[in-house]
Amino acid sequence: MSASAFADLPAPPYYAVIFSSQRSAHDEAGYQQAATRMVELVRQQPGFLGFESTRGADGFGITVAYFDSEHAIRAWREHAEHTVARDLGHRRWYQRFEQRVAIVQRAYGGPRSARADAED
Repeated sequence: MSASAFADLPAPPYYAVIFSSQRSAHDEAGYQQAATRMVELVRQQPGFLGFESTRGADGFGITVAYFDSEHAIRAWREHAEHTVARDLGHRRWYQRFEQRVAIVQRAYGGPRSARADAED
């Protein structure tokens, strides 16, 4: 997972699954392996649009996964391998987690313009 990459998303509306977590110190190698596998799998899911993820040195992280529908979110949640990894996360890898689902109605931003760079 890249800590600085922006997801390349279509125009809204679409859905965001926001996963905030505080990592525990257990089984770092197992966590990394599972995280890498989940990225591989979710990229194959119909309706998956992209994700953005970051984690601080203190173990607090936020991942936002974007989907085109609630149906796509539900299908990912019910994916057998994702279910196993999620259960391991709840029992072993996270001290605390929160998950939220939101509809993105508007989105704006983009790269900093050349003019803004010249003004600095």
